[in-house]
Amino acid sequence: MCGRFVRESTIPDIAEAFGIENVSSDLEPSYNIAPTQMIAAIIDDGQKQLVEVRWGLIPSWAEDPAIGNRMINARAETVTEKASFKNAFKKRRCLIVADGFYEWKKEGDSKRPVFIRLKSRRPFGFAGLYENWTSPLGEQITSCAIITTEPNDLMRTIHQRMPVIVPKDKEDLWLAGGDEADMLALLTPYSSEEMEAYGVSRKVNSPANDSPDCIRPTGVI
Repeated sequence: MCGRFVRESTIPDIAEAFGIENVSSDLEPSYNIAPTQMIAAIIDDGQKQLVEVRWGLIPSWAEDPAIGNRMINARAETVTEKASFKNAFKKRRCLIVADGFYEWKKEGDSKRPVFIRLKSRRPFGFAGLYENWTSPLGEQITSCAIITTEPNDLMRTIHQRMPVIVPKDKEDLWLAGGDEADMLALLTPYSSEEMEAYGVSRKVNSPANDSPDCIRPTGVI
């Protein structure tokens, strides 16, 4: 799964990197993003936009928004089958902006946090799904989930799953959509040759710790 990630880039830097003019977010960088927090996402509902959504997808049919607290990830293998995700996969795909993510590597009886990013240090987009939910009282929440897949060679030494990272040249295709088979073909492990990983402080175990110290290397993995 993917349960914690980093958005080090500023909103202006993200807008420039992804070529977006329509921006409706002023989120500050965050080094320890956790479920239920507001995150930066790119959607295309006729125009490409950088928006804020809540992490943890609330299906449109849900009676209680708390269901989103446990729907932070969608498995690529079943995304077209699960009732919570299949409609969003067809109509509401997004890119969830990140500069890296954390995973916990098992070492004996404990787990060590590891930070994973692109060697280029550039921001990228997780393959995401989003939904618009309206409460009985009219409250509106836009929420999302990150799609995960099997690990690449790098991630296999750390964890049995990894988030789907959409290649730069496939981002517009993912957002605009097309044949279901073409969309599913994008849900594959990202090239391990373009990624790097290193150990970080156990400070990241608590979402309350949110500073550049979270991604400071503490050693090789």
